[in-house]
Amino acid sequence: MSKPTTASMTFISDGAKIQGDLVVDHDLRVEGLVKGILQVGGTLVLGPTGRIEGDVTVRSATLAGQLTGNIKASEKIVMETKSVLIGDLETRELIINEGAVFQGKSTMRADTSPQL
Repeated sequence: MSKPTTASMTFISDGAKIQGDLVVDHDLRVEGLVKGILQVGGTLVLGPTGRIEGDVTVRSATLAGQLTGNIKASEKIVMETKSVLIGDLETRELIINEGAVFQGKSTMRADTSPQL
């Protein structure tokens, strides 16, 4: 019998400060400050009050706050208005909304899976 799956999200609230590496198998929302390496198995949501200082590896990410470091997403990165990314990014799909700030290099990977 298989174990039932439920959607999970870890939340780091405004005012919280975390220093050190963080591994989350599911989704993560950051409204506070995280300093360290992040590995997120699901979606990272960096809220408008959120700040990350370190390298990030995710499935996908929506950025509304500030990220200083490199980010690698296997699927998609969305930079919302007023978001700031200072570092390099690598992803399959990238959306940068008007008003976002991006300083770094971007690498886009083509979807190499066969079309059926």
